[in-house]
Amino acid sequence: MPRCFWCTDDPLYIAYHDQEWGVPQRDPQALFELLLLEGFQAGLSWITVLKKRERYREVLLGFDVQRLAALSDEYLEQLMGDAGIIRNRLKLKAVRQNAQAWLRLEDPVALLWSFVGGRPKVNHFSERGQVPAVTAEAEAMSRALKKAGFTFVGPTICYAYMQAAGMVMDHSTDCDRYAELAAV
Repeated sequence: MPRCFWCTDDPLYIAYHDQEWGVPQRDPQALFELLLLEGFQAGLSWITVLKKRERYREVLLGFDVQRLAALSDEYLEQLMGDAGIIRNRLKLKAVRQNAQAWLRLEDPVALLWSFVGGRPKVNHFSERGQVPAVTAEAEAMSRALKKAGFTFVGPTICYAYMQAAGMVMDHSTDCDRYAELAAV
């Protein structure tokens, strides 16, 4: 099966590419989880985060927004000793801050999807060099999320998030998933 240029032969990456990446997501908890995971990726490769995702689901309480908003400083500090996750104090503190910011939003799903007019933006990229790292929509999302109190939501993170959540469909035109998702 032809896949996007970025997909390696790692089975975890293949499953992610084939089943999740670029599929329009509107479930609030799934969108919140993905936003946090994209923040953990900052400065790292996505496969690093994917390999740690199940441990994150355990230690971050199934990404339950209410519970994460109430995390204690002690619990966050305890997580710094967990080798199963990315141990970055600022990223861990962002979990609580972003959960609190999420809860303050009237309709987080509508807000996130508003940057693409409520429906997936389908791109038609055939080469790696055509895929942008940042777009005007991602910059707008970043500004809005920062204004709402989020952190680790720069424009590059926001564009990767938009791709992953299917807000933009960036499967390459030679990828088997392209035709299927372009029709959604």
